[in-house]
Amino acid sequence: MQPDARETVDRGDFPGPVTPWDRPGWRAEALDWAADALAAHGLGEHGPREVRLRPWSVLVRFSVGGGGPVWFKANPPASAFEAGLTRALADWSPGSTLRPLAVDPARGWALLPDGGPLFGTVLDDDRADGGPRAWEAVLGRYAALQRSLLPRTPEIEALGVPGAPTAALPGILDRMLGENTALDDTDRRALHALRPRFAGWCAELAAAGIGDTLDHSDLHEAQVFAPGPGRFTFFDWGDASVTHPFCSLLVPARAAARRYGPEVLPRLRDAYLEPWTGDGRTPGELRRAARLAWRLAAIGRVSAWGRFFPVAAPDADGGGETGDAGDADRARWLRELLTRPPL
Repeated sequence: MQPDARETVDRGDFPGPVTPWDRPGWRAEALDWAADALAAHGLGEHGPREVRLRPWSVLVRFSVGGGGPVWFKANPPASAFEAGLTRALADWSPGSTLRPLAVDPARGWALLPDGGPLFGTVLDDDRADGGPRAWEAVLGRYAALQRSLLPRTPEIEALGVPGAPTAALPGILDRMLGENTALDDTDRRALHALRPRFAGWCAELAAAGIGDTLDHSDLHEAQVFAPGPGRFTFFDWGDASVTHPFCSLLVPARAAARRYGPEVLPRLRDAYLEPWTGDGRTPGELRRAARLAWRLAAIGRVSAWGRFFPVAAPDADGGGETGDAGDADRARWLRELLTRPPL
C-alpha cells in the first residue's frame, strides 16, 4: 500500500485505541498482506482508504477502481474463525455468501469483494418488492441455506465456530450468570428462578428433531446484500455459533417488526419455517419450536458480545489495545430471557 494514501478513520462510539490497528507493526503487516492479495488478483489501491474500527473488527475499504471497492477485515481471536468459515460457505453454498478474494484463517483476516447494495438500503429506497414480503424472501432463503448446512455441522465446528448445543444451553447460562458483573440482584434472582423452566425449554427444543447447525446470530438489514431482484447474499459471520438453527429468527424478525410493525411477525415466522417443513413435522410443532428458540436466542447474543479484541498494555511500538468488556450489553441480553416471545 502507498504509505501516503489518504485515509479516514471511523471509531464510532469507541474513541480509544480499541483494536490492533493502533499498533504500527500490526498495521503495516496487515496492509502488506492486503496489498499482496490485491496484486494476486491484478488489483492495486487507487484513491482514499476508509478505516472502520470497532472492538470486534478492523474493516478497511480500499478503492481499487473499475469493479468497486474491496474490503479487508480482521477479527479478534474469539471470532477469527470467520475468515475460514466465509471461504467454506462460498464453496458449500455458492451465490448465497460472499466469496473472499483471500483469507488467512490463522490470523482471522479476509479480503472481500463488494457485495452490492445492502438490503437495508434497498428497503430505505423502497426498491424492495412488497416491503415485508422482501423480508419473507430473505428469511426463506436463509433458512434454506441453514438446512443445506445440516450435514456440514461437524465441518463447521472444525473451523472453530463456537458450539452452543441446544441441550447444553442450561450449563452455558449458568456460566454466563456467574461471569456477569452488570446484573443487579433483582435480575440475577429472576434469572436463577427461571433456570428450571429454561432447562425444560432446551430439552423440549433438542427433542424436536432438528439438529444444531450454523446460526448467524445477528442477521439484520446491514448483514445482507441485495445485488439484484430476488437475490440475497449473507455475510458478516463473526457472531455465529453452532446451535439450534431457529435461534436465527430473533434478530431479523425484530428488525422487520421495527420497520413494519409487529403484525408482520406471523408471516415472517412462517416464511422462515417453510423450508423446514416435511419430515413428518406439523406446522404447529414447527411454530412451537420457533417460539422456544426465539427465547433461547439471547444466549447467542450474550456470547457474541464477548468477542472483542483483548485488552492489553501498550506495546513496544507505541500502540496498544483496549476493549469494552461488554458486561452491560451481555446483561441486557440475559434479561431478554425473562421476556415473553411475541409469537
